[in-house]
Amino acid sequence: MGNIIKAKKQKWVDFYESKKSGAMILITQDYGSCPLPYPENKDKRIEYALNMYKMRADALDVDDDSIPYLSPYTGTELFAHAFGCDVYYPGNDMPAAIPFINNSAEAAKISYPDLKSSPVIAEVFEIADKLRSYAPGALMRLPDIQSPLDVAALIWNKTDFFAAMYEEPEAVLNLVEQVEKFQTEFLDLWFGRYGRDFIAHYPDYYMPRGITFSEDEVGCFSPEMFRKFSLDSLNRLSERYGMAGMHCCADAKHQWENFKLIKNLKLINIGQSYEVCQEAYKYFEDTCAQMHYAYISDEIWRDNKNMRVIVQEYAGSKQEAVEKCKRLREKYEV
Repeated sequence: MGNIIKAKKQKWVDFYESKKSGAMILITQDYGSCPLPYPENKDKRIEYALNMYKMRADALDVDDDSIPYLSPYTGTELFAHAFGCDVYYPGNDMPAAIPFINNSAEAAKISYPDLKSSPVIAEVFEIADKLRSYAPGALMRLPDIQSPLDVAALIWNKTDFFAAMYEEPEAVLNLVEQVEKFQTEFLDLWFGRYGRDFIAHYPDYYMPRGITFSEDEVGCFSPEMFRKFSLDSLNRLSERYGMAGMHCCADAKHQWENFKLIKNLKLINIGQSYEVCQEAYKYFEDTCAQMHYAYISDEIWRDNKNMRVIVQEYAGSKQEAVEKCKRLREKYEV
């Protein structure tokens, strides 16, 4: 098993560094219903993560490019809660941070959190530690990392937050920088404990190092605002950890040029319509690898010679996984 995983990891490294057309194939199976990341579900989350890891390990002989991993599974509330947000648990959906800052005066009084005092963060480390104790050395999935700007927008009521970006930009920048600093502390501890390589929170692709993040507020403001409030923090994080992978499900085509300015960007994931995804495949062809919501069209794949894509399909059984993997490898000639 160790040699197979080592070879798979090296293939991902080569894929990211290549300038030639190529495809990575990921086949997922039915791992059952994932318990919501609520405190009362801690034991169920651990059990589910271990079962999923065992199923993925059992499928290592499927000729795809997936790697078994342990998933602590978190929501977007992780860092916002550490700064002081309460968390809403709706009972049938993901938890959500409740903003507690309503203006710049309140933002100025915010206390910088102690990494070790947040119960939500302590819980995710506890879960990760227990998972690793059952599967020492196994690859870990990174928790849900929202960009520093997105976390700031969770902490500060958005009605006032977006207005403050125009009227009181220094207050917004100060909060964004505090979030970046706190995330850096978290990531330093995380990577020191579980290793620098990991599986991204979403989608679940392998990264040999770096950081993966979601940038979803960028559809609400101008390209100039992105460069002023988000780009610098993303570049500092990417440079610190070596590379970056990005998810964006916002209607943000006006920001695509800015996305190309993110240093060491190795993969981008756009969560939009089929048509928008096809535009993205062409637009980012020479920038990085791509794994979008919709498959790349046969025409674009055929006509663009520098296209690197990740293709993910679901299989209802291991035999179906073998068959789908074979078909996809023939289609993409990989």
